[in-house]
Amino acid sequence: MDSTSIITQVSKEDEIISSSQEKVSQSSLSLKKQRSRSFFNSFLCCFRDYNVDTATCNSNTNAQIPPVEENGSIAKPINNADFIVPVEIDGTVHQVYVLKRPHVDLFLQRMGQLFECVLFTASLAKYADPVADLLDRWGVFRARLFRESCVFHRGNYVKDLSRLGRELSKVIIVDNSPASYIFHPENAVPVQSWFDDMSDTELFDLIPFFEGLSKEEEVYTVLQNFRGRRSSSSEWELEEE
Repeated sequence: MDSTSIITQVSKEDEIISSSQEKVSQSSLSLKKQRSRSFFNSFLCCFRDYNVDTATCNSNTNAQIPPVEENGSIAKPINNADFIVPVEIDGTVHQVYVLKRPHVDLFLQRMGQLFECVLFTASLAKYADPVADLLDRWGVFRARLFRESCVFHRGNYVKDLSRLGRELSKVIIVDNSPASYIFHPENAVPVQSWFDDMSDTELFDLIPFFEGLSKEEEVYTVLQNFRGRRSSSSEWELEEE
């Protein structure tokens, strides 16, 4: 596979975002290696740093229809949304309420300085794409991949990193769902699911880790140690409780 190739898209809604914020629709997306560095060429990420909930705008019904998010989880209603996006689903306009995870702006900006970042989500493009437009004000994401780019495997949408055309030893996936990276768990930086805790600091706390990781030649050793420390820490916390 050519080193600049990436998953072939099957939906016209899927788009690649250049650094100038210009959207280009195409059947096959390519990522240019814009930085010649000795560390990671790719920082593959699927952020659940926002919560979404859709409530119908039709005045004739009070039904709320929350979208199914990544691998089956359903977002809860949000009263203090950072922004609201109207989305048409099956002929009905819904409002997508978005609450940003604390420190996500700083996190995204710093990751964009360190890595080539890709948004890879199992959500539908029809609402994930406009949400990303508002979330990523700096053009951090070099490409956006949606549900059509995932592999449906045993009831879950899996992000197959091998189809990205990048050297896997230099690819990281940041995700709250282990099912999403079941094909490549050794490339994962697991994060906790987030809903509405505004005192959460996980993204802020991870910045120094990624700053150090960006200087390494390959990801596997560092990520294995990182997951081991997190696992030990979680077991210790459970014992304390």
